[in-house]
Amino acid sequence: MAQSKIKNVKSADIELKDKLVAINRVTKVTKGGRTFSFAAIVVVGDENGTVGHGKGKAKEVVEAISKAIDNAKKNLVKVPVINNTIPHTQVGKADGGRVFLKPASEGTGVIAGGAMRAVLESAGIHNVLAKSQGSSNPHNVVMATIDALSKMRDANAVAYQRGVSLDKVFNG
Repeated sequence: MAQSKIKNVKSADIELKDKLVAINRVTKVTKGGRTFSFAAIVVVGDENGTVGHGKGKAKEVVEAISKAIDNAKKNLVKVPVINNTIPHTQVGKADGGRVFLKPASEGTGVIAGGAMRAVLESAGIHNVLAKSQGSSNPHNVVMATIDALSKMRDANAVAYQRGVSLDKVFNG
């Protein structure tokens, strides 16, 4: 299939940059009172077509972020980036979140909201039009964006899947 998860990627192989998408203080009420902890959502990417997301939860903010980064490095996907944009229009869904991604011409920039912007910039996409619909929960938006990006196929992948030449894909 077109979805290609990268397995066993070592940080020495790819230089990954991380972006904190959201941090949330969560409370657990116990017999002894309230216990506070922190949940973090992080996106990592090499800005060259590889991106991943992760969640981490811990008593301290720094520890939650480092757990999220470690988790994100285990969930990397490869994205086709052509001329700093995406190859075609795509819709992604995750739980209540839906996103719509559309390629844009050079100089447009990343027209997207917070959580989507972090994912697209980490993937190395510099020109794209994006719309978030449904849930605005950052985790749902991040997962929906990665779902849309993982469904992307470039012309070579389409030609290989159909078993035809690259000329036949464009000229019918």
